[in-house]
Amino acid sequence: MHELRFRLATTWRLLLVATTVVAVVASSQLLMASAAARGVNCTTKCGDVSVPYPFGIGIGCHLAGFNLTCNTSYVPPRLFLGDGRTLEIVDISLDNATVRVRGPQGGTDMQGSIPGGGAINASWGGLGWGLSDDAPYILSEQHNELLLRGCSLFVELLVSSSHEQISSCASICISEDPLIPQGECFKTETPSCKRCTGVICCQAPIPLGRIAYDWQLTSLQQPDPDNGTYNYTLFISEVGWFQTNQTSIYPFSEMPAVLKWAVTSGAVPFNQSRDGNATCPSDLGSTTCHSSHSTCSNLNRHFGSHSNSYTCRCWNGYQGNPYLPDGCQDIDECSSLPKMCYGRCTNIPGDYVCECPQGSYGDPRVPNGCLESQTPQVASHRPSSHPGLSIGLGVGSFALLLFLFLGAMFLTRKLTARKNKRQRERFFVQNRGQLLQQLVAHRTDIAERMIVSLEELERATNNFDRSRELGNGGHGTVYKGILSSQHVVAIKKAKIVIQREIDHFINEVAILSQINHRNIVKLFGRCLETEVPLLVYEFISNGTLHNHLHVEAPISIPWKDRLRIVVEIAKAVAYLHSLVSMPIIHRDIKSPNILLDENLNVKLSDFGASRYLPVDQTGLDTTVQGTFGYLDPMYYSTGHLTEKSDVYSFGVVLIELLTRKKPVSYRSSQGHGLVNHFVTLLSEGNLSQILDPQVTQEGDGEVVDVALLAAICVKFISTDRPTMRQVEMALEGIHAAKDFDSRDLIDDEGDFIPVNDPPVSITDMEATSLNVVIYSH
Repeated sequence: MHELRFRLATTWRLLLVATTVVAVVASSQLLMASAAARGVNCTTKCGDVSVPYPFGIGIGCHLAGFNLTCNTSYVPPRLFLGDGRTLEIVDISLDNATVRVRGPQGGTDMQGSIPGGGAINASWGGLGWGLSDDAPYILSEQHNELLLRGCSLFVELLVSSSHEQISSCASICISEDPLIPQGECFKTETPSCKRCTGVICCQAPIPLGRIAYDWQLTSLQQPDPDNGTYNYTLFISEVGWFQTNQTSIYPFSEMPAVLKWAVTSGAVPFNQSRDGNATCPSDLGSTTCHSSHSTCSNLNRHFGSHSNSYTCRCWNGYQGNPYLPDGCQDIDECSSLPKMCYGRCTNIPGDYVCECPQGSYGDPRVPNGCLESQTPQVASHRPSSHPGLSIGLGVGSFALLLFLFLGAMFLTRKLTARKNKRQRERFFVQNRGQLLQQLVAHRTDIAERMIVSLEELERATNNFDRSRELGNGGHGTVYKGILSSQHVVAIKKAKIVIQREIDHFINEVAILSQINHRNIVKLFGRCLETEVPLLVYEFISNGTLHNHLHVEAPISIPWKDRLRIVVEIAKAVAYLHSLVSMPIIHRDIKSPNILLDENLNVKLSDFGASRYLPVDQTGLDTTVQGTFGYLDPMYYSTGHLTEKSDVYSFGVVLIELLTRKKPVSYRSSQGHGLVNHFVTLLSEGNLSQILDPQVTQEGDGEVVDVALLAAICVKFISTDRPTMRQVEMALEGIHAAKDFDSRDLIDDEGDFIPVNDPPVSITDMEATSLNVVIYSH
């Protein structure tokens, strides 16, 4: 047996030596093969930048679309993309399939000044930058970010072809000195100090790589001829390049950006990768990506007008250029990576063998891991005289190993189940404690009621199967479930596990557990056995007000139902402000948070951002939170939250119901947002220009009343706005008059018979709160 083992070891070592010799001979042929692939006289370096194939300088030295220009008028020479008129290349990576460039971004459109309340539209990239639809480049979303410097500015980044918004950020300026001096912050060199936080400048990721973008810059300042214009700087650069402690902006031509590149071809099937020469397309008429020991993969994404693209890489254990014949060469780990083996190292193609020297044992991959054997090995040439004993030992060893394996599996499952149970118990105690803390001033028994187990919710949703998803909100995913009691419910589960999300969910439980109103979504229960609690609501089957309003069809919700809906929303918000023991500010009133049942009855939802308002206070200083388009500008500017912030958001919803325009994305031809444009047209007597044609056709004089009320609600100064109780009473009066009118209850002289004289009329409120033209009707 020992002799056979010795012969096998000797044969293995001879094979290793022979393989190593073959690898050395193959590497000697690499230079000749590379020259044949791209031409003998091709330039491989320009200044300090190497030019690997498929890139090249000159005819016959590159693949289509990968031509570069070396401008020798600079010292040292500089490398440029394409014909040399646009982007300068400072680095090319085959491993990451990226090109680091410095380019012409900026010019006159990415820096300048903007008037208060104004808007500017411009673009980044495209044909003028050498990035055409036929080029194999796009901006790398992993390596770049959007940056804005200036005061009270909001920028939106859009895809040029579809004008779809993909990123945005806002930058404000603080008039008072910050608590920590800016210079002291930069001395600490902490990551938070080096990034823009939204004060003076802001940074945002770019989630979608394209060759060109449009951007829209909006001033959040109120129009003021005396203040003139406000300076801004806007650019796209490599992640981590810009830091807030820079006292000045470098020239735009020095700002680095990273482009992703790929070979554009449809020859590699979707979502597939194959190894070796058969992998890569032959439709290019070249030896592209034909190196053995390489892999070619379809990226499944668009590069310009090309729907398919691929890149190549060498196998693990190989390095070099996979786009050249025999470009991927074996790595000699034994010489290039000496700290990977402290015993006897033998290199093999794509790998290496590390073993202890003969006569020792242990772990050769750690220092001093091989120990000398204490018992000398004596070779025996005699065959075993007890074959039955050997067979018995083999069978017994196998049975023992099988028993140990099954036992380990059983023990692992038991330990995992026990660990999960303990974790659920820990989360239950932790979340129950936080909930009791929030309810200590109210009814502490609420935390003990309506508890639903995690096991029950997993059964109700088929283990949170994706087919049960109803939608995704700002704080979580909502699933449809059927409890064991046969109740159909909606279950809200957090997207991410961070303390802020835990606080939001606990806050929502605390608020919804204490309120009961027909127009506020009802909380059936909650599960406290997960790190972020799961919330169980009544199931509302008819979607959101946003979904009903913004449909492609010309006809949406009838005007009489819209009027009733706003009355019900007002009742719900007024209830939160006035009729609970401690007033509640919702802080995120918007059409996506207004659910509708099958009869179009309102159910106000999403209380994760809501806040209690102590009865002896008129407001709270909080971190600004809300949705742009619906967010109270006074609250945004000061951080002081009051009930009037909800009034502003409600006013925006009124305008949305009147116009069927989206507050988040609407821009007039002058660049104004929905609220400013609506109020301007109302004051000029041109309200019909922005009204939904359906409202104009179905409505009457009450449309102007609602428009006036909306204009009062969105006044910039919060003290000029009415309370939600006043808004509710005014809307009830308008709705009652409309109801009466629809029944054609007319007296003998043709005048309407008074149904209800509203306690607060539109005219009274307008006369004290708003300078808007009053229409007679």
